[in-house]
Amino acid sequence: MTATITEHVARFVETKRAFGYRFEQNERVLRSFARFAEARDEAFIRSGTALEWATSSTAASPQVQAKRLRMVRHLALWLRAEDDRHEAPPRDALGRGARRRPQPHLISVPDIRKLLTAALSVGPAGTIAPLTWHYLFGLIAATGLRIGEALALTLDDITPDGLLIRNTKFGKTRMVALHPTSWKALNLYLEARLKETTPDRLLFVIATGRSPGRRYASLVFLKLAEQVGIRKPGAARGPTLHSLRHSFAVRSLERLPSGADPGRHMLALATYLGHVNVTSTYWYLESTPVLLRGIAEVVEHAHANGRPR
Repeated sequence: MTATITEHVARFVETKRAFGYRFEQNERVLRSFARFAEARDEAFIRSGTALEWATSSTAASPQVQAKRLRMVRHLALWLRAEDDRHEAPPRDALGRGARRRPQPHLISVPDIRKLLTAALSVGPAGTIAPLTWHYLFGLIAATGLRIGEALALTLDDITPDGLLIRNTKFGKTRMVALHPTSWKALNLYLEARLKETTPDRLLFVIATGRSPGRRYASLVFLKLAEQVGIRKPGAARGPTLHSLRHSFAVRSLERLPSGADPGRHMLALATYLGHVNVTSTYWYLESTPVLLRGIAEVVEHAHANGRPR
């Protein structure tokens, strides 16, 4: 008996979630397509039906319609590995996909030091706020945590093995080990934090006794970045708070020891950063001239000698 498209969607969603994707919104969209196709007594994905369904909502913008079609395309490509009777709609039938990721803005270690020093002057003076900005930004620079992950840390997440990062972007929990210098900095901050009376046990708090929001933290970072000269005042582009994470990843790749296995290192880095798959980590290669040069040398050697070294 041929499975229904709804059943295929259920298997696809289950597979995605097994890899760490939450997929709630995508599941709703794909189930909507399944109902649309099954109302036409279709058991296999048809390009025409997918296009008709994607454009059926007049309230959806062209960008949303293109995104809906791409979701069905991903499902169809997955199903075609089992049965080529499924048709994958053309990728750009309703417009080009999402724009290519921009190149990260990297921040040098000296500039990070200047930014952390400047953070100690953020007001209100005499409160824990300056220390919080100093050690919050320092922790992100030293570990590559996402800002949301850092702000969600509680005092209970500090363990002898490192920081326990709970319910991350992809619904996973991971342990982030700390360098001895990071432990030293964290303990210095804890001396001040434990003196604060707060309504919860969040690690990073400001003068209100509560944790700052992501947007506020980003604005403070931008102000400091302009203050120390690593971002032009009012510029539309430049280093952002997330650039600290990018810079951590790139430095990690550039410092790969000679003779080390790049594949194993990339996998370890992807796990440490909380990427759902290693392809997200490979993006950092674009901003890693040292590694790109090394890769080029290996490829050149392989072509010259007929095999990789």
